[in-house]
Amino acid sequence: MKHVLANTGTRHLQLNMESKARLNNGVEIPLLGLGVYQTPPGNVTEHVVSYALKIGYRHIDTASLYGNESDVGKAIHQSGLRRDEVFITTKVWNSDQGYSNTIQACEKSLRRLGLAYVDLYLIHWPVQGLGDETWKAMTKILRENKVRAIGVSNYEIHDIEDLLRASNGVTLPAVDQVEFHPFLYRTQLSKYCKEKKIQLEAYSPLTRAKRLNHGTLVKIAKKYEKTPAQILIRWGLQHYLVVIPKSTHQDRIMENCKVFDFQLEQGDMLLLDSLNENLQTVFLD
Repeated sequence: MKHVLANTGTRHLQLNMESKARLNNGVEIPLLGLGVYQTPPGNVTEHVVSYALKIGYRHIDTASLYGNESDVGKAIHQSGLRRDEVFITTKVWNSDQGYSNTIQACEKSLRRLGLAYVDLYLIHWPVQGLGDETWKAMTKILRENKVRAIGVSNYEIHDIEDLLRASNGVTLPAVDQVEFHPFLYRTQLSKYCKEKKIQLEAYSPLTRAKRLNHGTLVKIAKKYEKTPAQILIRWGLQHYLVVIPKSTHQDRIMENCKVFDFQLEQGDMLLLDSLNENLQTVFLD
């Protein structure tokens, strides 16, 4: 049974693998997905995505920067699933931004993926001086049905405000994809996006393993007889985030989707909320 949720911020949710959020343009996005950042191009990405689709994942997040779009495309085509059963996100990289460059970058991504359209196309990072023209190109691509929804990634509130001013608020981003977990609990951005009806999406929800041994997290995991990774994913889901953990290991890909048979109590949610230390692991390579 599929659950489609409006962005109400409700924490007590009855969710399952088919649960989706409805974006501000009506498009539905699965709440749990698989990210392929730093997943090696070639057979590794192809096998990882194939396995994820086999066990029930229906949301794959890639980007031109990752160099593995073609492998994601191969896995989708070989899966036997209908195109409308799989939600695919990709992104325009910084050096491809600007009006004509963005249009060309989208076409190249579609060719690499072997798809007529992607479900979500994101501006990967804000680039000073190029945001306005890039967003104009994104709206054109949307009108031409090459993408079903458009959004941004790594945008702070002021970046979104700049974008809205430039476009006169005509086309809102459907999604803002950012690093988000209890150790980087972006309360102001969360509130802002909720007010604007922009769906927050969490990458690196597992802190890139930097905090999986944190005492409080481990204690809560033992209470629910779950792993720390599962607790982090469930926390994100109960904060009404779209969550895209990444792994190249089949056992962990399976583990990461076993988060729908329990619910974190409010006290434990608040305890996890209190762990914020503004930890941005994306800069810790």
